[in-house]
Amino acid sequence: MSTSLGSQQPSDAGLDALFNRVTQLLGEPVPGVTAGSTGGGTSGPFIETIESAGGGSAPTAGRVFTPQQPDSMRASGLSESMVEHLVLKYLCNVGHGTVRGISRQIKLPFKILEPLLKQMRSDKHIDLVGTTSTGDSEYMVTEGGRERGKRYMQECTYFGSAPVTLKAYVESVAAQSIEGQVVTAHDLQQAFDGLIINTCMLNKLGPAINSGRGMFLFGEPGNGKTSIAERVAGVFGSTIWVPRAIEVDGDIIRVFDLSVHEEVEEMTQCGLLDPLEIDRRWVKIKRPTVIAGGELTMDELEVTKNTRSNICESPLQMKSNCGTLVIDDFGRQKMPVDVLLNRWIVPLEKRYDFLNLPSGKKIQVPFDQLIIFSTNLEPKDLVDGAFLRRIPYKIEVPDPSEDEFRDLMGIMCRGMDIEANDDVIEYLIATHYRAAGRPFRLCQPRDLMLQVRNFCKFHHQPIELTASAFDFAVENYFSIM
Repeated sequence: MSTSLGSQQPSDAGLDALFNRVTQLLGEPVPGVTAGSTGGGTSGPFIETIESAGGGSAPTAGRVFTPQQPDSMRASGLSESMVEHLVLKYLCNVGHGTVRGISRQIKLPFKILEPLLKQMRSDKHIDLVGTTSTGDSEYMVTEGGRERGKRYMQECTYFGSAPVTLKAYVESVAAQSIEGQVVTAHDLQQAFDGLIINTCMLNKLGPAINSGRGMFLFGEPGNGKTSIAERVAGVFGSTIWVPRAIEVDGDIIRVFDLSVHEEVEEMTQCGLLDPLEIDRRWVKIKRPTVIAGGELTMDELEVTKNTRSNICESPLQMKSNCGTLVIDDFGRQKMPVDVLLNRWIVPLEKRYDFLNLPSGKKIQVPFDQLIIFSTNLEPKDLVDGAFLRRIPYKIEVPDPSEDEFRDLMGIMCRGMDIEANDDVIEYLIATHYRAAGRPFRLCQPRDLMLQVRNFCKFHHQPIELTASAFDFAVENYFSIM
């Protein structure tokens, strides 16, 4: 079986040259490569185009990346053996299928599948059982093909979309890099609409987001660090293409994940884009936001293989490429902090990562996302200076002022369709905050208002702000705080 890099040049050399080019684009020096070099031993201006291989369209300066449908098996970057595996496993599971159904299942066009299906029929792995009313040929697997298909299933049960090559995936990330996005103050204000964030905070967040590198959000719990991190991806307001799966030397690694990726339809002025123009092995999604909290483990940062299906799953940082990766509650993971930091200290600096495959092979992949560490703890108490240097922006999310607290109470009243009562809100602040020396938190208006609503419902009272309702809410909410 051919390697995922498909073509006639050595895979390692091709990847090395490509990553040197990407690194130059990011403004980082490449060992052994001088300015103006393409990294492949030839001189001249840096990359006018990146040569297309493996079913991905070449990213060209000023062009939007769009995966073009391959017109041949070679252009797809796949071997006939790989596609035959997918077809046989699919037919073994469904019994029989039309050419159109097979094409829809493995996301390859008819003109690529037709010669292969004829060869499989000649080899007596499948047989033609008839045609549909629309003239579509229908095939079923033969007994010999079924035995072969069972062996293939023992190797790997995957029979979904045909994968793309690693090289095609690397090219797609370079063309859609998060660092190429520019966020303005207007974009930021729209993305954070509905959140109380002062101008000073916005002025800090904007440059950090534009850096495309990383930031620490730290401060007291309840001040909206997670909400801020979740809104960041919406700032970019654009879409990207990701492959459903990639193939590396026979291993299939799933990239597209419905649990973290939101698929969008590709539209043109005439409506839906003609599917014949797009490589259907790719999915158009919103720039991803992947959030991992205290449950994060080291396994989620490596390629994992299901021992029963033998299907590999890409790690979280790979699924968040060209988007945002949020490490929430940083410092509270099951793994020691220094283990996580040591895992990412090189990727944060170099913008690429090394992944170990279950087969023992090591591959180099892009590490291209805005990474946000959100913590209630002081960053300097968690990490050393070497790591802090690689996270250029450290932004404290402060407690809200009294005016901001009042504004948020008004927003919550409107959102819950409750009439705002300034006198009762003043009673809450004077009695339960000023007198008690209690700091304001951005989460408290929502939490207290929910308790007020539940209090009124229980007592069959109109849902309104009253001193007694707030006394009840405060007693419950702050009883052990």
